[in-house]
Amino acid sequence: MALIHCDFFSTALSLNTSMCVILPNPAEPPDGGFIRTPDRRRHPTLTLLHGLSDDHTIWQRRTSIERYVAGMNLAVVMPTVHRSFYADMARGSRYWTFVSEELPALARSFFPLSDAREENFVAGLSMGGYGAMRLALTYPERYAAGASLSGALDLVGLVEMPAYEPIRAEFENIFGDPHAIAGSSHDLLHLLDQLPARGGARPRLFQWCGTEDALYAGNARFRSRAKKAGVEVTYEEGPGGHEWGCWDRQIQRVLAWLPLPR
Repeated sequence: MALIHCDFFSTALSLNTSMCVILPNPAEPPDGGFIRTPDRRRHPTLTLLHGLSDDHTIWQRRTSIERYVAGMNLAVVMPTVHRSFYADMARGSRYWTFVSEELPALARSFFPLSDAREENFVAGLSMGGYGAMRLALTYPERYAAGASLSGALDLVGLVEMPAYEPIRAEFENIFGDPHAIAGSSHDLLHLLDQLPARGGARPRLFQWCGTEDALYAGNARFRSRAKKAGVEVTYEEGPGGHEWGCWDRQIQRVLAWLPLPR
C-alpha cells in the first residue's frame, strides 16, 4: 500500500487544503521478478469522511485502516472539511461543493481512481456519517454504497437536543437558521422520502450506532424513515458510545460489506 498526503489549493474553498490517500500496490510481476510494470488499473474508491473535531489524518491515527484495506484493491480518499458539516456554509466556505464536485475530479486527476458508479463508495463517522449519507442519497447515480458509523443522521432532531447548545453558534454559521434544515437538502430524512420518486439506481446503505451513543435516537429515526420510504438499509447496533474503539471495529465490518467488484 502507498499512503500519500496531498496539499493543494481548492477553488471551491478559495484556500489551501489537504487529503490523505491510500493506494493499492501495483500488481506483482507475473514472472516473480522484482520489477513491476506500470499499474494502469483504475481502482475502486472509498471516500472516507472524518467527524466534527477531526481532520484528514484521523482515520490513520486512530484505526488500522491502511492494514485493513491491504490486498483489497481499494483506494481510500480522506479529505479534510474542518467543522463544516460537509455544507456550503452560510458564513464560510463551500465545503459541499468541494467534497461533492471538486474532490472527486481532483483525486481522479492525481491518482488512477475509477469514476464508475459501481466502484465508488462513501463512508464516515459522526459528522462524516452524515456527510456520507448525504452524498449517497443526493447522488445515487455516483455512489453504489454509503455507510455511517454513529452518524449525525437527524439534524432536525439534533437541534432540539441538549447536546446542540454547545454548537449552536457553529450551526448558525453553517446553516444560517438551523430551524430551516427540515425539508431542505441538508435534511437526510427528507432525502430518504424523496429517493423512491426519483427512480433509477439506489445506493446500498449501511448504518451502525452504539446503544449508549447520544446520537442513537437519531439513528433509530433514520432507520425507521428509510423503512417507511422502502429504502433498504443494513442496520447494526451494539454496546458502545461515541468512541474510536467502536469505530475501529466497525470500519472492518463496513469494508467487508462493500459491494466491491470481484
